[in-house]
Amino acid sequence: MKTLLQRRKFLRNQLKETAPKPKNDLDLCFSGDLKKDSSFIKEAIGSSEEINQRYFGVAGKRKACLFFLEGLADEQLIDRDILRPLMEMDETLLEKYNETGLLAEISSHILPVSSVEAEGQLDSLLDNFFSGHTVLIIDGCKQALTIEAISFTERSVEQPETEVVVRGPRDGFTENIETNVMLLRRRLKDPNLTFEYEKVGERSKTRLSIGYIKGLADENVIEEIKYRIQCIEFDNIQELGMVEEFIKDNQLSIFPTSLYTERPDKAASFLSSGHVALLLDGTPYAMIQPILFQHFFKSPEDYYENWIISTLIRILRTGAVFIAVFLPALYIALVSFHQGMIPTTLALSIAASREGVPFPSFMEAIIMEITLELLREAGIRLPRMVGQTIGIVGGIVIGDAAVRAGIVSPIMIIVVALTAIASFTLPVYNISIAFRILRFAFMLSAAFLGLYGIIIGLIIVFIHLSSLKSFGSHYLSPFSPFRFLEWGDMVLRLPLSNFQRRSEEPPIKDKLRQKT
Repeated sequence: MKTLLQRRKFLRNQLKETAPKPKNDLDLCFSGDLKKDSSFIKEAIGSSEEINQRYFGVAGKRKACLFFLEGLADEQLIDRDILRPLMEMDETLLEKYNETGLLAEISSHILPVSSVEAEGQLDSLLDNFFSGHTVLIIDGCKQALTIEAISFTERSVEQPETEVVVRGPRDGFTENIETNVMLLRRRLKDPNLTFEYEKVGERSKTRLSIGYIKGLADENVIEEIKYRIQCIEFDNIQELGMVEEFIKDNQLSIFPTSLYTERPDKAASFLSSGHVALLLDGTPYAMIQPILFQHFFKSPEDYYENWIISTLIRILRTGAVFIAVFLPALYIALVSFHQGMIPTTLALSIAASREGVPFPSFMEAIIMEITLELLREAGIRLPRMVGQTIGIVGGIVIGDAAVRAGIVSPIMIIVVALTAIASFTLPVYNISIAFRILRFAFMLSAAFLGLYGIIIGLIIVFIHLSSLKSFGSHYLSPFSPFRFLEWGDMVLRLPLSNFQRRSEEPPIKDKLRQKT
């Protein structure tokens, strides 16, 4: 990856040096005439009811104009901290300072706001304006001031809904990127924690933050992530999933190579392990890169409980994954091809329960699995209280009616119910979707070749997983490549005193986690 990055840096520098600089209509030069400049800005930002324009006099003498968006800008702050100080300003300052000096005096001594910047380019001015900043132009000045006076309704910090834990912090990310950055800085007071900002979406211009710990995260990984983000030229980016689709390594794989979390404690843990966190304005999640297959089976609660309890829970969780993926396929293979492997008593019980069922075991399983998926999706899309009722009542009613009608056997209902319960134990949602797809693939292979089909399908899946990479990190590490010393935090969870060194992947500079 180093060679690839070096080539990309070289090509970008060559393009910057050799490409002619085009004339950009967005390069703005104010004329200094308030009437012309205000008309030009008004034409650029368009006409809409929420766009407000306010003329007034600086120090009661020089004409000026304010532009702000109703709903995004704080009108009380504008009246108190912008209009009143400017209108009551000492008129001698108008004669004392020239154009540049007057703007500097207003920025540093007159306006009691946190951020005031002189702007001479229309594209930057428009970006700030539509982000909620107030634009000030003064007659005779060939630059505008963008003033941060933002205030809009946002959701407060609440408990995460998709990553519930019994023991652990209760705060979760919100849709505000500044709030999310604050939640991470609150947990990591390392001065090397760095957040770099980009804008994605040619029209949406959504702010994206790249967070990492300088001196810990690998610079090549950071550069590769930034390069892929800068290559996005899609017009509208509203969610991190859209960013992932543009920057992921393998577009055809059903397995996610990015991990999403709405828990600041989990994101902070990944940052302190050398990973990179991506935050997008308007998205209450953080996307972690690079990511390994093992990370999808871990919960933050594993490190808050006693290591023996956490190990037992992880073993249970791993067993649940095998049940969720393979149980229907094993049922089909044993009933259809390998009846001799079933104990006699159980075989007779299954045969008795299937008496009168008009479908083979494969069709029986497909019908029930598709019904389960429909109920799951219906429960998600409906309002929360109604969705829970539909999921529970619908499952009971449909299952009981199907058995009474002789469409499916009671043992099939048990298999499907166990599969559904086991799939809910996974702590990360997007990997459970991949396992749901795999379940149908293994059911199909079992219907044609029995256990041999399951084994062949499993070999194909492992070959595919071994070929996957996430920004240069091997997806199946530490299984492939094999690193036995890192197995202490896989299915098992050894005491924290044993975690003296960080894992080899993703590549990081500081390998030492704690002193011996």
